[in-house]
Amino acid sequence: MIKNFQANGLPALIGSLPMDDYAEATKLVFRHTPEIPLWVQLPVYKEEGMIAQFVPGLPGIVVEKERTYIDTSAGGFGEDLLNFYEDYIAVVEGGADLAKSRFVLTEDTAKGFFELTKQLKAVSVPLVAVKGQTTGPVTFCTGMNDQNGKAIFYDEQIRDAAVKLLALKAGWQVRELSKFGVPAIIFFDEPILAGFGSSAFISISKEEVKKCFEEVIEAVHSEGGIAGIHVCANTDWSLVFESSADIISFDAYSFFDKFILYADHIKKFVESGRILAWGIVPTSKAEDVEKETADSLVTRWEDKVRDLETLGFNRSKILSQSLITPSCGTGSLSLKNAKKVLKLTREVSDRLRS
Repeated sequence: MIKNFQANGLPALIGSLPMDDYAEATKLVFRHTPEIPLWVQLPVYKEEGMIAQFVPGLPGIVVEKERTYIDTSAGGFGEDLLNFYEDYIAVVEGGADLAKSRFVLTEDTAKGFFELTKQLKAVSVPLVAVKGQTTGPVTFCTGMNDQNGKAIFYDEQIRDAAVKLLALKAGWQVRELSKFGVPAIIFFDEPILAGFGSSAFISISKEEVKKCFEEVIEAVHSEGGIAGIHVCANTDWSLVFESSADIISFDAYSFFDKFILYADHIKKFVESGRILAWGIVPTSKAEDVEKETADSLVTRWEDKVRDLETLGFNRSKILSQSLITPSCGTGSLSLKNAKKVLKLTREVSDRLRS
């Protein structure tokens, strides 16, 4: 059961925006989601790509013009890996200062985090929670390669180091964001799970995925945070429901018909007091953003909840355990459409809650 946090249909965002000014982007976040602000990711900067943003701290990194990879064949790799684990054990078991370790976000790759904490010191609207995010371990480890172009997921030792790096970076975010006196929510973004079970990932087992999830979620929980998993397409949802995630974030606009196939999982999840983040505001196609209104999206949400009601769900319980969100980040949209997505997210939440 999640303590100290009530979702109650509040609006929240997914990290990315098509802007290049962190201060202005963060102000936009506060304008539309002041109760649950988050730090922005601005993919116009290449160091804020899904993998690049969280790579610093891994052993064996090689950064070339067009490519970043882990070189396990380099002479000093073994020593680098040993140093990594020594640093990890020093923080986890030895009481070393996490804030001074390799396991933190830095202004080089996550300026949005530091802009958020700066603006949080001057907010006037009461906060309900603060949100951060990290690339999920499966997406990270299948998106990062070694020197031979092979995904590091398939190297158990490097995968283990990468998962530990992401876990402590998530835990550090919880520690920093909790200083503002409200719960810290961390989403693990897992777009790659849309391909789970396909030929591309046929050799990845459910057990391996679940083990990755549990390690990063436990790092959030151990710092007192709330952990969410965000998948912006269809997937084998049993994987996510069977994790210990507190929030499941899904694309309710395009994939609800697939999501509801897991009715038993949804029921168990909701009955345990956990939260659904409904990505009811579209982000994947510009024409969808342009045609939808707050009215049309409220109607769409109500239709989907009626489908759940026929399965025995209670509408008011669903709303109390829901967040209203965009289906994904808005980094690939025009600024005009991205602003509309934020505005719609706020308006749909307001209508449902009133």
